[in-house]
Amino acid sequence: MSDTKYKRVLLKLSGEAFSGNTAYGIDASTVIRVAKQISHIVEMGVQVAAVIGAGNIWRGATAAKQGIDRVTADYAGMLATVINALSLQDALEKQGIVTRTLSAITIEQVAEPYLMRRAIRHMEKGRVIILAGGTGNPYMTTDTAAALRAIEIEAEVLLMSKNNVDGVYSADPLKDKTAKKFDHLTYLDVLNKRLQVMDSTALSLCLENGLPIIVFDLQAPNSLERLVMGEHIGTLINDG
Repeated sequence: MSDTKYKRVLLKLSGEAFSGNTAYGIDASTVIRVAKQISHIVEMGVQVAAVIGAGNIWRGATAAKQGIDRVTADYAGMLATVINALSLQDALEKQGIVTRTLSAITIEQVAEPYLMRRAIRHMEKGRVIILAGGTGNPYMTTDTAAALRAIEIEAEVLLMSKNNVDGVYSADPLKDKTAKKFDHLTYLDVLNKRLQVMDSTALSLCLENGLPIIVFDLQAPNSLERLVMGEHIGTLINDG
């Protein structure tokens, strides 16, 4: 086992991270690249949980604006996270990593039900756990699910991956070339500056439980390995 700074982490992956350069769906080569990064830190002895969004397939809030009942739309989004979870599970297993998908909604043919103690036990045995189905409740984002699950499984840090953005900026750096990158922020800084890191419910959970957040670009070379070894990349958010 390497002398890593973090021994247990929760990785939040956006659904868009799975679509690669396509506008919709799952790009297999992109998922394999993500799986390889995860497999490297597992081999270093880090216990890993992952929560995945579904924006590459379905967005409940957007569907609701188009006239679909919001609760129905959100449950459809939870099912979409299961699709993404299974694609990551397959890619990880092809890397030789033992993986379990646990779902907050009952779907026993393809995933175990999420139970906190079971999730922790899987990680203690060196298995990667993929947490699908969000929180299992409508109106809750996968950011909130990530914060909640990280606290439940006693992860030391919440790693928020972004697409082609290497941290938190004062504005969207892909649109505003004058945007300033922050190396460190407090939870209150994020709230007061109205920075688009995660939804306010998720951020409040992290604040109340002292869970540090690191926002980084998963596509950057060896970013996960560098983070778990303690290298400062991306933006660290904590209580200061």
